[in-house]
Amino acid sequence: MKKTDLKITGMHCASCAFLINKGLSKADGVKEANVNYATAKAMVLYDETKLSEEDLIKVVQSRGYDAAIARKEDAQNDAETQKKEIQLIKNNFYLGLMFAIPAFIIGMIFMPLGIALPYEMLILFILSTPVQFVVGWDIYRSAWVSLKNKSANMDTLVAIGTSAAYLFSVYALLFNPSLGQYFETSAILITFVMLGRYLEARAKGKTSDAIKKLMELAPKMATIIRFVGKKKKEITIPVDEVVLGDIIIVKPGEKIPVDGIIIEGTSSVDESMITGESIPREKKKGDVVIGGTINKHGAFTFKATKIGENTTLASIIKLIEDAQGKKAPIQRFADTISAYFVPIVIAIALITFGIWYFIFGKTLSFALITSVAVLVIACPCALGLATPTAIIVGTGKGAKKGILIKGADSLEAAHKTKYVILDKTGTITNGTPVVTNIVVFNKKFSEMDLLKIVASIEKQSEHPLADAIVNDASKKKISLSKVTGFKAISGHGIEAKIGTKQYYFGNQRLMQKIKVNYSSQKQEIETLESEGKTVMLLSLGKTLIGAIAVADTIKETSREAVLELQKMKIEVYMITGDNERTAKAIAILAGIKPENVFAEVLPNKKAEYVKKLQQQKGNGKNGQETNVVVMVGDGINDAPALAQADIGIALGSGTDVAMESGNIVLMKNDLRDVPRAIKLSKQTMGKIRQNMFWALVYNILGIPLAAGVLYPFTGWLLSPIIAGGAMALSSVSVVTNSLLLKNTKL
Repeated sequence: MKKTDLKITGMHCASCAFLINKGLSKADGVKEANVNYATAKAMVLYDETKLSEEDLIKVVQSRGYDAAIARKEDAQNDAETQKKEIQLIKNNFYLGLMFAIPAFIIGMIFMPLGIALPYEMLILFILSTPVQFVVGWDIYRSAWVSLKNKSANMDTLVAIGTSAAYLFSVYALLFNPSLGQYFETSAILITFVMLGRYLEARAKGKTSDAIKKLMELAPKMATIIRFVGKKKKEITIPVDEVVLGDIIIVKPGEKIPVDGIIIEGTSSVDESMITGESIPREKKKGDVVIGGTINKHGAFTFKATKIGENTTLASIIKLIEDAQGKKAPIQRFADTISAYFVPIVIAIALITFGIWYFIFGKTLSFALITSVAVLVIACPCALGLATPTAIIVGTGKGAKKGILIKGADSLEAAHKTKYVILDKTGTITNGTPVVTNIVVFNKKFSEMDLLKIVASIEKQSEHPLADAIVNDASKKKISLSKVTGFKAISGHGIEAKIGTKQYYFGNQRLMQKIKVNYSSQKQEIETLESEGKTVMLLSLGKTLIGAIAVADTIKETSREAVLELQKMKIEVYMITGDNERTAKAIAILAGIKPENVFAEVLPNKKAEYVKKLQQQKGNGKNGQETNVVVMVGDGINDAPALAQADIGIALGSGTDVAMESGNIVLMKNDLRDVPRAIKLSKQTMGKIRQNMFWALVYNILGIPLAAGVLYPFTGWLLSPIIAGGAMALSSVSVVTNSLLLKNTKL
């Protein structure tokens, strides 16, 4: 199976998208097709042994639209293309306005006031004809394509309605002027449709600001060191010409061209547009730098490790585009309505005409005007835009905050989160052990003496906790002593000499083995251990000197994140391979209930615990996800658990594994982004529901009004022109409501 993205041109409404989607889905070899009206793109998963990309384009063309393969280089020109399309619609609107305004003045001001002009019906015919067939050409073309495909869309409604008004007026002009005319009605309606499209195109353009801003981040040039002849020289080349392994120089204030590893120099780098973190990160030799981020102060040289489409920035852009291209499950509801909506409206318009003309005996013009108003007001565009525009704004807002949502389905499901399972190491905790306590039991020694002895001995060790002790001594600028006779005692600790003195450093079993009495210190040791710390004892011969406690400390933000989730009525669990006592101690510090701890769990067994929780809560993977189970991990050893969960949230500062593993990727290793992601889902779903409510209410109320249900009681009729304005405003209001999501707080 192969996945490809197509750029679609010629779509005017949600029904167009449905028509193309239907055609692609029916093609032999296509497994899945998603056509997104808001982004004008189609994502197609197909069997390349049965179909080619050219075949997919032909399917789209057979439906009367055009398509091309969406490529990376095209994406950078999308903003420019969009500007041109908006300008074209704008020009069309102005052309319509130029003829519609005088037609409006003559037909709707002069005529009702009894101001007669010579040949006024002929003048109106001359003014309305260019609007009908030049400005409205796209409407007719789209309606004809739908008709050929035995379908109907918004343009079908507008084409039928305006043509009826226009042709009735032509008949009246030629054969019976006393019937009256509606030339200005059709001209103004088509102009209103163009205004609606122009406002909608402008508003839709604003929804994808996040992607545009990320694309603008990509630098155009890079300064690299290459051999010119036999000498190394600094040369400036386009970023596209950078190859893997190139040595690149970055000066203060410059953008980093591609991803790489620093080989010389130090600096601070502003990574805010990638991670959402406003404080610049300090970088030194061996640290990873990300293309598109900004070097603040120092200069450094780095080696290119990722270029082109493989850079973090390119991966993020692709993730967002994919998420915006996918349909949220809630959109199926809108798609289903749109599919049946237009034929139903045409039927209602015909019934309206028949009732007024044949049953109530109203004039032909009265029956015509009510049926035209029904056709015009019932535009399904607002319904088609309700979901995708909110998804685009929501995913874009998340990206700006360093929260990458990989699919519209994940963004939708997250608001139902009821249970969150947090991995311990690297997720709740920092993932690296540090010295937390230095306890002196012998008054002849100070804390610094104790640390110096232990760090000197541990310098020789390969034990994971040795680094924590040596690093602590280094931070405190303690110079280490020369050690001899170093020996590791498996499962117990180490022994070594400094000068002529024999030291032992290790666990309680080591002290028991060499017969060191520590009974009076046992309670203090157990207190430290109950806090989840690993306590190691130091003795000089058989004399106990002191103890050093080491622990993987929790992140400053972890407790805040857990409390925030609990405020949202979400049950928080912790899962770890650590022993139960340490796990529960960390859980208490993080604010997690001790009974919600899964301890001593092997990495390959974590997925089973996720599954158990899903089954326990009656929420199977393929069942009704009313109580969604979320797994949060660092994206490396947690991959199976992330995949099993209803939603996997990966922390990992943009690592490749995290990008692959999670449905949602948090670019900052900050657990507070978990409740933020859930809030974003709730806000987005709120906007979708608001949009759908108003789009449906608009049609439910608008169609009967246009059909004249109030006329027998109030004498009031909805003019097709007002209906046209309402139709245009409904789409714009839905897009504008989605854009308000940008201003909400996370």
